[in-house]
Amino acid sequence: MHIKRRLIAILLTIAVTALVIQGGKGEIRFPGQEGQEEEATWTSKKETIYVWYTDAALESYVNSAAVSFGEAEGVRVIPVLKNTSNLLEDVYDATMDPEKQTPDAYVINNDELGQAYLAGLATEIQNRSGMVNEGWYPLTALSAVTYRLKMVAYPFYYETSILVYNKDYIEMWVRQQEDHANLVAQGLEEESESENTWSENCIDENGIPLTVEGLLKFADTFDAPEDVDGVMKWDVADIFYNYWIVGNYLNVGGDCGDDDTNVNIYSDETMECLRTYQELNQFFFIEPESVNSESALQDFMEGRLVFTIGTTDVVRRLEEAKAEGVFLYDYGVAKLPDVSETLKSRTLSVTNALAINGFSEHKDLANRFAEYMTRTAMGDFYTRTGKMGTALQADHGDKILAAFREQYANSISLPKLMEIGNLWLQLEALYAKVWSGEEILPLVRALEEQISTQIGEE
Repeated sequence: MHIKRRLIAILLTIAVTALVIQGGKGEIRFPGQEGQEEEATWTSKKETIYVWYTDAALESYVNSAAVSFGEAEGVRVIPVLKNTSNLLEDVYDATMDPEKQTPDAYVINNDELGQAYLAGLATEIQNRSGMVNEGWYPLTALSAVTYRLKMVAYPFYYETSILVYNKDYIEMWVRQQEDHANLVAQGLEEESESENTWSENCIDENGIPLTVEGLLKFADTFDAPEDVDGVMKWDVADIFYNYWIVGNYLNVGGDCGDDDTNVNIYSDETMECLRTYQELNQFFFIEPESVNSESALQDFMEGRLVFTIGTTDVVRRLEEAKAEGVFLYDYGVAKLPDVSETLKSRTLSVTNALAINGFSEHKDLANRFAEYMTRTAMGDFYTRTGKMGTALQADHGDKILAAFREQYANSISLPKLMEIGNLWLQLEALYAKVWSGEEILPLVRALEEQISTQIGEE
């Protein structure tokens, strides 16, 4: 898989170089319906740019931003919703084909930015306002769009995972602990031996687990109602829901994910984290083939779970379920617990960004619109899209969105190293074997050798 991605990057670079030699595009065409193009007329002299994106959830927001920006600037912005599984190849095809209209900007996942930049399909941003900095964005967002010390796209919105909890059950557990403590103080109940083994700082005063130990303490001490089938379930087969266990110690390309000399798969901390992960199966007994993200969320909405792990779309789905009378509980979200008091957790994140095509003839306008769409117009972004904007002001004081932002700020982005494009499949395979009880050290050593070989290939 990594070889294919690298060959594509080489072909993109060669083809785009040929495009420069061609010296232009010929006549301009304006797209009509998706998959079709119609001839442009020269009746309008407005400067025009084309902006591509692939997620239909963005349609209302992008269209609105295009209209308001176009009217204010006296230009035309034409959004194009692309139905494609490989946006970058389509951008390349449109850029080098004189019969097609070149996209001036496009929304892309951060892990593809290295490939896009090397092919000339992304270029260093102008950042005219100077606001693409830590005063306006989390460092995670800035690292995600940085390649070889250059910011090559505008941070737009993100995806990460977070702990989701049933607030009613949490409050029930807190009351149970208070009642038990009162009875122990009165000499009416004895303190169990297991209560003395838990660390004091593993659960906060509101009943939220701060560490995996706290999660296990909750499960061990909760006198659950009959409706509760289990304390926690999540998709143990998907690396996106599990990376938090090793994310703080498994280093792939550094914080910007672009340094092939900065890769460290094996460490004592990684081993200890994976051992903790393996122990979780002994406690929660989750069978990967019977639980996925959808079934876990459904069980949570039906009140059969106290905790699950969700992604950013979980907020809208739970709110819609509450409005429809399907979800009858209060809920909250919190940072995923640390592995222990000394071993910290760190989730995986994907940052979607707006890249400027290096072969656009309207880079100045494309940069101005990119700043507008990814920062200035973000006031109703979540309402329109259900997506979490990267700009610090995008949560508007909402506690749920703020919790996601805190988790995102502590996350690590998908790396941009093309040589290890199949890393996540390899990690999922490793996690599956660890979860099933296989010996950890040989698995980690084998993965480290694989990655080293891939990066060492020329």
